[in-house]
Amino acid sequence: MVKRFYEETSADRSARVEKQLGYQEPEKAHNLLIIGSGLIGREHIRVANLLGAGRIHGIYDTNQQSMDRAEAELLKHSNEKVVRYTSLHSACADPAIDVILICTPNYTHYQILSEAIKSGKPIFVEKPMATSLTDGAEILRLSDNYSTFIQVGMQYRYKAQYVDAFHEVKSLNSLGRVKTISMSEYRPPFLDKVEQWNKFNEYSGGTLVEKCCHYFDLINLMAEAPPRDVFASGGRAVNFLDFEYKGRKSDIDDHGFVIINYCNGIRANFTLNMFANEFYEELVVTGEKGRLVASEKASADKDRQTKTSIMVEVNGHQHYEGAEIGYPASIERSGHHGATFFEHEALMDQLQQKKVDAASPRQGLLAMLVASAAQRSILENSVISIAEHAKRNGIEAILHQ
Repeated sequence: MVKRFYEETSADRSARVEKQLGYQEPEKAHNLLIIGSGLIGREHIRVANLLGAGRIHGIYDTNQQSMDRAEAELLKHSNEKVVRYTSLHSACADPAIDVILICTPNYTHYQILSEAIKSGKPIFVEKPMATSLTDGAEILRLSDNYSTFIQVGMQYRYKAQYVDAFHEVKSLNSLGRVKTISMSEYRPPFLDKVEQWNKFNEYSGGTLVEKCCHYFDLINLMAEAPPRDVFASGGRAVNFLDFEYKGRKSDIDDHGFVIINYCNGIRANFTLNMFANEFYEELVVTGEKGRLVASEKASADKDRQTKTSIMVEVNGHQHYEGAEIGYPASIERSGHHGATFFEHEALMDQLQQKKVDAASPRQGLLAMLVASAAQRSILENSVISIAEHAKRNGIEAILHQ
């Protein structure tokens, strides 16, 4: 039986792991290969060392400076020598490697995964798993016929506020039948990355695919039904309006409003704003019995503490007035407020043949489908039928699986 990510509360997770952080019998630790040693690659290095169930055996990146920074990050946590591979093939083919983590820019995911899959080893690929639905569909096909598993990096489901929100709605049925779902993210602009790839739709997949696939994944999971249609409005208002890199102008959107209707009657919406000063995200779920609000306020200023909370407006509920929640400080600091830590735990669980509902290629593609339909809706200023959009891209089967 599959263990759902929301079976435990954030408090349950904290109590369970706090006493064992970083401890693992050396012979039991899995050897990890990190492909792509930028910001997210180094985050996976930190988290792997904190969890202790896997050791970083090797790194590969075409950018030597990125590998230098990754090796420096590793030396903060371990004295073990790391292998610096000189080719993608030699890295993936090394028999010492137990699992491959693809942490490269979005537009490289499909190409690298196509090489990694030849190894027959378990694979973790960062979100979005591809920049086009065509490549995403091919990854799903490869996964369906693969001898082991492919996990997609949708770690937001492990954030404390969403773990507790899903626990209330799905495990405890606190709201009764869900009727509406609303999510929002307010944040500063994208950071600089290698070759500024995240400033261009061609390389990122577009803002709603690149960043917001996390939220569409969560909305899909909460709705528990295929999406029916999408309407969106968005564009470029503030960020990167005059930005150029190597003579090319940035074309990514910095805000958007998305409405999603689901086949079971649930209605959802998502708001994105990327020219705020601070980070704020919120999930609001309303059901027959009341309303739930889960939120996170964070800051680029490390001196400001992140505030994570949940409120359940159901008569008699202990959190009617709201309650602050979160993970132990060491886990919170490791990356994405602890979400990446528990994503890694799910990866290690799968290596040990445990059945957990880590993000699958199907879920990753379904989130991309909603995001892609929203981006098309913005361009065409029209309601997009998900069935038609899926058929147009040759992935209609995903709505019936």
